[in-house]
Amino acid sequence: MTVYIDTSVLVAYYCPEQLSEKAEAFLTAHIQPAISALTELELFSAISRKVREKGMDHKDAGRVTARFVAHVDNNYYSYLSVEGHHFRLARDWIGMFKLSLRTLDALHLAIASSQGFSIVTIDKSLSKSAKALGLNALLLE
Repeated sequence: MTVYIDTSVLVAYYCPEQLSEKAEAFLTAHIQPAISALTELELFSAISRKVREKGMDHKDAGRVTARFVAHVDNNYYSYLSVEGHHFRLARDWIGMFKLSLRTLDALHLAIASSQGFSIVTIDKSLSKSAKALGLNALLLE
């Protein structure tokens, strides 16, 4: 099964959180799970927020981001491009006006869907939206 990893799973994997063990078990059981430039950007944003809110110091944040970049550089992940058609599909889903689908979540779903991948997330709202669109979603809880 090829899977697209939502940022929530990566944050739990790289930073100590309640679901870190489940995220680690899932990621280590899959060969080259897919991520995108969006996932990478959101991960750095989440780590930056942890630093600003004093949940992580600069030194630990540097170690976490260096580890992630090393994983990307060593092809631990399959890296997907974000393209114009992903934005249009995300726009169309949001434009249905019946889902509580956030902008970046819609974009993650569009990226995963266009590859025929299941999305793996810790975000219950994202999982619910994926299923409402008829997409495969795996919620880690």
